[in-house]
Amino acid sequence: MGTHAGAHIVWDWNGTLFHDNDAIVGATNAAFAELGLAPITLEQYRTLYCVPVPKFYERLLGRLPTDTEWELMDSVFHRCYTEHRVRCGLTRGAAELLAGWRSAGNSQSLLSMYGHEDLVPLVRGFGIEAHFIRVDGRTGPSGGSKAEHMVRHLEALSGRVEPRRTVVIGDAADDAVAAGHVGARAVLYSGGSHSRASLEGVGAPVVDTLAEAVEQAQRMAA
Repeated sequence: MGTHAGAHIVWDWNGTLFHDNDAIVGATNAAFAELGLAPITLEQYRTLYCVPVPKFYERLLGRLPTDTEWELMDSVFHRCYTEHRVRCGLTRGAAELLAGWRSAGNSQSLLSMYGHEDLVPLVRGFGIEAHFIRVDGRTGPSGGSKAEHMVRHLEALSGRVEPRRTVVIGDAADDAVAAGHVGARAVLYSGGSHSRASLEGVGAPVVDTLAEAVEQAQRMAA
């Protein structure tokens, strides 16, 4: 593989490269139904969603879910998401952007809070695995913050990428927090789990397409 002296992108998966908004909302509503909560729309989800996920549920319940409720909702969510995701695909233009970034001599990796054992075959199935020098999904319990995973991700890439020339591209405020945690920067994409309005207060550039995100990343990492 060798050392990569150029710009490096750490891509987020859900809501960024993988356009799964409908699957996310469908699975969320299935989880809500277990507690008798009314379903929410995509716009409501994009306005209210936050991490860690139990805090998101608190916004709708008016309290944090109990451990039993969390385990139930988490189990239902992941089961239903797996059923819904088969109807989802890559975000428009994503495959071409990945290929172009790699062809330009830059490096990129993938870091997701989606379970690693589910993530890897999904990425492989889209034929894009070779574009990444590393693919990491979540290996611990769900519901946590991305920052600690970002630390381990960049530690695994130590000597191959430089944090100061690394840009995280994601669709959530948590992506910007994780980037700052390791000395990298972030560009936030408005087409995923957060509305543009909720992203604009984070302090990172907000764009409406992945092509704009890549252009911004190139300037930031120069």
